[in-house]
Amino acid sequence: MNRPLRIAHLYPDLLNLYADKGNILTLQQRMAWRGYAVEIIRVQHTDDAKPGEYDLVLLGGGSDREQELVGRTLRRNVAEWKAAVEDGLPLLAVCGGYQLLGEYYQLPNGTKIPGLELLDLRTEAGSPRLIGNIAIQSEVGIILGFENHGGRTRHRHAPLGTVISGHGNNGEDGQEGVRYKNVIGTYIHGPLLPKNPALADMILQLAMDYAGISGTLRPLDDRMEQAARQAFMERRMELAPAVLQHK
Repeated sequence: MNRPLRIAHLYPDLLNLYADKGNILTLQQRMAWRGYAVEIIRVQHTDDAKPGEYDLVLLGGGSDREQELVGRTLRRNVAEWKAAVEDGLPLLAVCGGYQLLGEYYQLPNGTKIPGLELLDLRTEAGSPRLIGNIAIQSEVGIILGFENHGGRTRHRHAPLGTVISGHGNNGEDGQEGVRYKNVIGTYIHGPLLPKNPALADMILQLAMDYAGISGTLRPLDDRMEQAARQAFMERRMELAPAVLQHK
């Protein structure tokens, strides 16, 4: 019998600005529907995270102050994080968590909040904020959500996807998010995974493979989720039928 999949939710007491708890609930429920057990490890801001003990990590978004505090805490064992990422640890980082993956986030006054330097990535504050619904084309089809960020992120890795509608990493290069090994960073929230079950399943399969848990995730009946996605794209984003057929 397989052991539970260990999912770490890092600092939910600080980094839950964009309903990131919804991502955890989605991952947990989609595993339960398939008969797999999940252990959710909630790492509070007073705890030291232990990347070697997790199969999947979620790092959410927060304010600049909270982001700086979390970055300072995580950097205490940054060597462990770098080793785990290079070894294939699946990590989903959203908004502020995404920015922390890089070298720094530069505030409007020029102050730089140091990141973990796990990726070749930098973020600088810009104006105006990039706000609105967003759709990107990715390896799992169209990913939908909402973005609200002042940061302009640039990196030297593959993107999570290309922008169909919205702003993306910086509003200029047509890219959104980052994909490096099993690390996914993105500005898409609201939360991300309930709207994008295919992405949730991709992340879960990566985590199962990393954990050595046998099995391939069987398809679920996602007709309700797909109907909601279709309505969102047609009514809220007004995407053309030619785009919708690639969902």
